[in-house]
Amino acid sequence: MYKNFNEFGISDKVTVSLSEMGFEEPTPIQKMAIPPVLQGKDIIGQAQTGTGKTAAFGIPLIEQRHEAKGRHPYAIVLAPTRELAVQVSQEINKMGARAGVVSLPIYGGQSIELQIRSLKRGADIVVGTPGRVLDHIGRKTLVLKDIKTVVLDEADEMLNMGFIEDIEKILGGIPGERQTMLFSATMPKEIIRMSKNYMNKPVHVGVDASEMVVAKIKQVFYEVRDEDKIKALTRLLDVEGPALTLVFCHTKKEVDEVAGRLQQMGYPAGAIHGDFTQSHRDEMMRKFKGGDIDILVATDVAARGLDIPDVSHVINFSIPQDPEGYIHRIGRTGRAGKSGIAITFVTPRQYRQLKLIEQSAKTRIKKAKLPSREEVRKAKEEELAVSVEEIIKEGGHTRFYAVAKRLFEKYSHEEVSAAALSMLLDTEDIQEIEEPVTGYAGQKKDSVRLFMTIGKMDKIKVGDIVKSISAEAGIPERKVSNIALFDKFSFVEVPADLADRVISAINDRIIKGRKVRIQHAKKRERR
Repeated sequence: MYKNFNEFGISDKVTVSLSEMGFEEPTPIQKMAIPPVLQGKDIIGQAQTGTGKTAAFGIPLIEQRHEAKGRHPYAIVLAPTRELAVQVSQEINKMGARAGVVSLPIYGGQSIELQIRSLKRGADIVVGTPGRVLDHIGRKTLVLKDIKTVVLDEADEMLNMGFIEDIEKILGGIPGERQTMLFSATMPKEIIRMSKNYMNKPVHVGVDASEMVVAKIKQVFYEVRDEDKIKALTRLLDVEGPALTLVFCHTKKEVDEVAGRLQQMGYPAGAIHGDFTQSHRDEMMRKFKGGDIDILVATDVAARGLDIPDVSHVINFSIPQDPEGYIHRIGRTGRAGKSGIAITFVTPRQYRQLKLIEQSAKTRIKKAKLPSREEVRKAKEEELAVSVEEIIKEGGHTRFYAVAKRLFEKYSHEEVSAAALSMLLDTEDIQEIEEPVTGYAGQKKDSVRLFMTIGKMDKIKVGDIVKSISAEAGIPERKVSNIALFDKFSFVEVPADLADRVISAINDRIIKGRKVRIQHAKKRERR
């Protein structure tokens, strides 16, 4: 069923554009979503970035062009981040080029005057972040009276970023007789509530994102100590020689530290996170896509929505804090039908978190052994040999003939060549990596479990607990692990030598508007 795009009954102009973009066969989410959307039905699509969901709603939006009248937009797409808004708009413009469809991205961080001028020139489809869309509505530079279709892209992420109220304000200003599409990787209660309030008998479609990811991506983990992660990362980069690599960290500070260390060691790395200006982030993305930098270190939010087909490796420098985050991260590789590799660094006390990810994401992450010093040495020497051959082929060495001749009069060719190569490559500085002591059987001996009187019913998230403990106790976020959230309480693990500091800092503090008590879990369990 639906082996090609022609079978959807879409126009020749769109099918030609799709062919020029390299689209051959519809993806599962496209096969399920496009037919009911073309029939005018509302849909809820459960799918993550990388499943082809942009075309799943973009193709029907373009097909609606002949029905649109007037100079105001006939469709609007809401997206959580600037990067995703730009990316979706670009894709729609490519798909709709021959049909004469014009899509315009509007988002914070870009000159609003520039966007106002673009809106005055006219756009068929607006793709925007909720905050900037509301800004234009307030200025009356974006008129919604002709909107026939609304798309909420990555609705769960917009929920996590606090955009739900903005979205509801926008939906309230759009004519009631409209088609609404909602795409989300997960379906939290708030998303379901919103769908009931603003959608008309939606058709539910979806793909199992975890199964799709597992099928295309090789997944491994390496057990390393926190202090050895940089050494482990560079060993993998040296031996595997990935094309483009995304490295994920929990915090902005960690992103800066990892990218800085890589740059100091000569690796072509860049960094993006929320504190960088939009122009810097755009420049980093341009360099990464163009191959000017091979490694991009990022936070989850900054990398949201990135779709770069040539990313061969995703490396979780910090283990994701939840299974959904893991699927989102590793889905950045294995794009456009290509294979990919997902690598996760795990400290001994993070095994429980790793197992939770495996169970929830329905996947298997195999343990692997880091490359040895000898393997790194051989990889570096092979890379150097290739570089020398290229110099010889290009003739860039001939001006040194005289020096070489003089040296050959005293030493053999092998001695001179080896000495010259040793100046270029010092393999003796490859550092040892100490093997972590595992013996994991539940909680690690040097960590303790703490009980907190706050839980899911208080609308607390894992990240909120980590950030609160880190900020109040003044300890690195990576020291807070194995968080288990229940309705009215939570458990966390911290190093034993930091437990008293955490209890002192957090006890009776206000988190999410509630006074929180914290104590050793074992003491509580004996009562």
